[in-house]
Amino acid sequence: MLSCPQSLMNKELNAKALALLRRFYGYDSFRPGQAEIIDAVASGRDALALMPTGGGKSLCYQLPALLSDGVCVVVSPLIALMDDQVSALMANGIPAAAVHSNRPEDEVREALEQTRLGRVKLLYTSPERFVADLGAWSRSLPIRLVAIDEAHCISQWGHDFRPVYTELADVKQSLPRVPVVALTATADRLTRDDIVKQLGLDAPFTWIGSFDRPNISIEVAPDPGKAGRIRRVRELMAKYPDDSGIVYCLSRSKAEDMTAALQAVGIRAACYHAGLGASVREAAQKAFVNGDVSVVCATVAFGMGIDKSNIRWVVHNNMPANIEGYYQEIGRAGRDGLPSEAVMFHSVGDVITLRRFIDDSDSSRRGINSEKLGRMQAFVDAAVCRRRMLLSYFNEEKVRDCGNCDVCRSAPLRFDGTVAVQKALSAVLRTDCGVGAYMLRDILRGARRHDIHVRGYDSIRTFGAGADMSAAEWNYYISQMIQLGMLDVAYDDRNRLRPTPYGMRVLRGEERVMLAKYTERQEAGKKNDAEWRRRNGSSSPSLVARLKAVRREEAARIKMPPYLIFSDASLEDMARLRPRSLDEFRNVSGAGEIKTARFGPIFIAAIAEFESGRML
Repeated sequence: MLSCPQSLMNKELNAKALALLRRFYGYDSFRPGQAEIIDAVASGRDALALMPTGGGKSLCYQLPALLSDGVCVVVSPLIALMDDQVSALMANGIPAAAVHSNRPEDEVREALEQTRLGRVKLLYTSPERFVADLGAWSRSLPIRLVAIDEAHCISQWGHDFRPVYTELADVKQSLPRVPVVALTATADRLTRDDIVKQLGLDAPFTWIGSFDRPNISIEVAPDPGKAGRIRRVRELMAKYPDDSGIVYCLSRSKAEDMTAALQAVGIRAACYHAGLGASVREAAQKAFVNGDVSVVCATVAFGMGIDKSNIRWVVHNNMPANIEGYYQEIGRAGRDGLPSEAVMFHSVGDVITLRRFIDDSDSSRRGINSEKLGRMQAFVDAAVCRRRMLLSYFNEEKVRDCGNCDVCRSAPLRFDGTVAVQKALSAVLRTDCGVGAYMLRDILRGARRHDIHVRGYDSIRTFGAGADMSAAEWNYYISQMIQLGMLDVAYDDRNRLRPTPYGMRVLRGEERVMLAKYTERQEAGKKNDAEWRRRNGSSSPSLVARLKAVRREEAARIKMPPYLIFSDASLEDMARLRPRSLDEFRNVSGAGEIKTARFGPIFIAAIAEFESGRML
């Protein structure tokens, strides 16, 4: 294959990949980035793939595994995730296995033997097991690809650093001819660069997908107290009666307290945190995945890798420590693309607690965590589109407001802030990008600070150019410039500010900027997403409800999580298409060959019964 012209090779690979996509997964086209990553990896290149939660990262290594004559080893941090992925693959007719500490040793030996014989296409394992067995596996198993999931865990700049991940750097030495693909949903520029460096990836193909999840409505509000938080959860459950939600809490005791409070009002809730025994955690996760409980109250220990597609809402009882963690946690809602909600409550007490966590942590990570907590506070206090803020944090431009966050739904008074922004950007450039936000503010106001004089910043043309505005106003507007993606914060270079390409276009007068007007008190608006749901909701809610009931009954019968049978999005598609035969059923999104044969007759019968009942 390597001797073929590149264009021909890509064309052939793409045709084969599309055929496999249709056969095993039931989809007719790739999502953005999937085909390019698959092509690069199947051609033997290392790759770094950044895609949002629910964006289809797993296909980027599963299809190359199906295209090869060997096995793809998938390194995953959670046992539950491995077993979940293996179940999903087996349901689609793809041979897969998992090797981890919860599997009996005879099952592990059998899985490795089947892999050696070429009968397993994807072998899931933990980083600890992979590091320990890498030498032996490199000699005995036909490894053609290594996929490292949740790759941000290898970087100390990331939000979930795990020391064992750093030992994965040996994979390129042990398997020099085997491509490695690193995948994550949350990594800023600094973390992305560090992943490539730590893993020793060789000129990797890099895909940075859009971080935008427009189906998730975002709301941030002051903490209404325990009764108010419970009332909000009950409202969400009434709105999504057949679906699930997660409540994130800042501490283990708060998670336990919230679980008890929800159970007291009749809600099927479970608790999950690292202080509980392994069997208790496993039971809580299994009950949530199977739909036996509707809500899990948890610390951030819960959720990584959860592939449950009908999580319809996520509530943060407290402000998270950083934007990466917050983005990943809200991304567990709406993986199927249907309308979902993210609600965050915050208080001054959250900030105090989080700063105490930082002060008690390792000093080498304290500075950057403190700065990222500052960005999280800015997100909470903002009067600009929250989605634009999230995207700009990951260096993605969005020059229009989203219309699906609390700020957009109750927009503050705005004004043309182009001139003010140009003054600030000009000052940053005239200091050779050598200042942070507070010094920039004081330069613009013409403050007679000793350090400004020593560095000669009091002689630049923009010194004092913003003296007509107060320090509070400039703090507010500079914060918006960062939030909207006109200025980038170099965390690895003393938090200095640097203009982005978007900012440079504003400076050159190519774009205008509307800023939220500073007032003494910024009030958040109330949410009203009726229009979104009218545009994106089900065309036949009663039929979808019936199909969900059928899915639930079938899942209980065969002891499989309901969403592994079909996602909510697939059920919506069934309700729209209303197939009457297996041939028609194959047109349902997510209905591959195996699922069509296994489950098609059941759902076709349910649809026919529903339609006959309507006609009576």
